[in-house]
Amino acid sequence: MVLISLLFAAISIALICWLVINGLNQAASRYESDLKEQFRVQLSDAFVFFDPVQLWSLAIATTAFVFFSSWVIFKLWWLSLVLASIVFFMPKFLLFLLKNRRLQTFDRQLPDFLLSLSGALRAGSGVQTAIKSLADDAQSPLAQELSLLLREQRLGVPFDQCLQHLVARMPSESCELFVSALRISAQTGGNLSEAIERIASTLRSRLQIQARIRALTSQGKMQAIVMCLLPIALIFILHYLDPTSMSQLWTSYTGWIVLGLIALLELLGVWMISKIVAIDV
Repeated sequence: MVLISLLFAAISIALICWLVINGLNQAASRYESDLKEQFRVQLSDAFVFFDPVQLWSLAIATTAFVFFSSWVIFKLWWLSLVLASIVFFMPKFLLFLLKNRRLQTFDRQLPDFLLSLSGALRAGSGVQTAIKSLADDAQSPLAQELSLLLREQRLGVPFDQCLQHLVARMPSESCELFVSALRISAQTGGNLSEAIERIASTLRSRLQIQARIRALTSQGKMQAIVMCLLPIALIFILHYLDPTSMSQLWTSYTGWIVLGLIALLELLGVWMISKIVAIDV
């Protein structure tokens, strides 16, 4: 009877382990496919021609290298896991920074382009002809986005839908104002050159205000960075000076709780400072 009970228990445990492993495998496969699709979309939107499969493989290889090397150096599994997790999500964060920087560059280029477009319209050129001539002289990313817009139109996509695709690739208020002016003018008529000139003037004033705000809030942002890095540097300095006493911070449950509280308070402080210096224009 005992053997039968043990047999059923072993079968149950094996079945549960199989279900858990199978579920984790399916979840990992879905996450991998979703992440590769995100990589593909974000890279194509940024005009970066890199295979997302290679990027995924590079992320996995780098994560494994960081995990095992940090384990050899520090002998702490949780620290190795934290560092490996940071490295694993780093490509996604870098793609976000790349997209954000590209969007900011596009917004800075847009006012000058709109003034040139307004002048071309007053000279008698059509909208699409003026955009084509200005796209040849523009710089990236504005030139890339305008060239893609014109290429879509040559392939038979309606101009209104091409503008919607532009807003989807460049989701900023400046681009939405520009596209709205073109769509309203195409539907209702009106003096498009004056409308575009007013939008360009508004966007230029807005960029100047944003630059001034960034200059005034740069000190607060630097304080947030210093506040975040100073305790980390202090911990490693103390560990170098007195490794015996500081070892309790890495190897005991009390030390792990203290580290968790430090990380929580650090994140809370950075979040509060970011809310203070974040001024929407």
